[in-house]
Formats: sequence, C-alpha cells, structure tokens
Amino acid sequence: MTPASSISNEIIGAILSQRLTPSIRLGETELATLFGCSRTVVREALVDLSARGIVTVKPRKGWFLTEVDLHKAREIYLAREILETGLLRYLNRKPEALVPTALDEIGRHLESQADALSGSDVARRSYLLGDFHVCVANSLGNPTLAGYLRDMTVLTTLFLMRHQSPSDAEQSYREHVAVYDAMVRGDFDVAGDAMRHHLSTWERKVKLEDDVEPVSPLRAALTPRVSDAAGAGNEALGTKGKSR
Repeated sequence: MTPASSISNEIIGAILSQRLTPSIRLGETELATLFGCSRTVVREALVDLSARGIVTVKPRKGWFLTEVDLHKAREIYLAREILETGLLRYLNRKPEALVPTALDEIGRHLESQADALSGSDVARRSYLLGDFHVCVANSLGNPTLAGYLRDMTVLTTLFLMRHQSPSDAEQSYREHVAVYDAMVRGDFDVAGDAMRHHLSTWERKVKLEDDVEPVSPLRAALTPRVSDAAGAGNEALGTKGKSR
C-alpha cells in the first residue's frame, strides 16, 4: 500500500466512523504533519479521493469533504440498491461464487455490530453499520465491486451525518440481520429483497430540516414582527380615529 493510499483509507475510515464531518477543511500542511509525509503525497491522496467523488476542492479555500444533498443522496441510494440487490441475486444463480469464509465473516461482523450498539462508542458503531455493506460485497471476492460500494457508502454516510437520528442504528442492525439470515439459509433472492427493503427505508430514517428552503428560518424569525407591526399600525389608526 502506498503512503497516499494509506492516507485515503484513513480519511475514509474517519468518515465512516463520523469522526470527520463535511464542514472540516482538509488542510494539506496539517495532514502532512499528521501523517509525517510531504504535501505532495497528501495532495496525491486528496486527488484520488476527489476522483472518487469523496473530496471537493474549492478555489482559494482548499480541500473539503463532498457535501451530499438530498438529490445526490437519492441517486447514490438507487445505485447502491441496484448493485447490492444484484449482487445477492447473482449468488442465487451462482451460489458457488460465494467465498467459503464469507458467511462466517459476516456473522462475526454482526456480532461486533451488536456489541457496538450496546456500548457508547458511536464512532465504532457508525463504522460497523456502514462497513457491513462492504463486508457483504466482499462475499463475492470481487475487490472492484467492494471498492465501488465502499465509496458509495462513504458518500451516503456524509449525507446521514447531517440528517440521521442515532435511534435508527438499532433498526439498521435488525435489517442487516434479516439479510444475513436469508444468506445463511441459501435463499439469496430473499436476501436481495431484504437488502432492497433496507436500502429503500433511508428517507424514513432521516430528518430533512436542513433541506427546507433557506428563507424559512428568516421567515420564522420575521413573521411575528410583521404581525406585531401590523397590530401596532392598527392600534395607531384606532387612536387617530378616536382623536377625531
């Protein structure tokens, strides 16, 4: 693994753990100091992440994690649904393609998720819930597919950081278990249905207050003042009428 790819993987892990938020600036100098390398190596890592859609460079401002809006989130979740359900349906046609150790690995992963849910380490819990999908993708032994799904999971994590309630982690875990149970039975079509259901419930699990029209807080702040002003104006008119 090259130094640049190590930096990329560290940044991805920090996003999945929700330790890096979209508002954080990825300063080249700071990263070079943290990783004990040159800014050239850091820039190589950031360019790689930019090509994968995870990082964005803003002129005269620097590197930032990509801000995923609702429209983009819908696109990514649809892409994930197609890929992840397709993967499981492929296994239904060719069960021999399943890596022999895959079910044991997924089972251990779910045990780790359950342990994380019962603890207070939010970063570990977040990482495991996202990494589950990469773990399932690895069951085909196809690193290219697993890599694509990892990047898409990172992007949806960037969206969920702004919108998801912590209480949804338990529900996501239960949905993961449903996928795994079907895989253990060898019923990969049902596993695909369970995965499709899991990936289609994300809009019900998020709060989208941040995506309302930007003027709403301004309107909320000013509307009472406008009403008060109108009331005051009416009072003034009434007073003038009386004086006549």
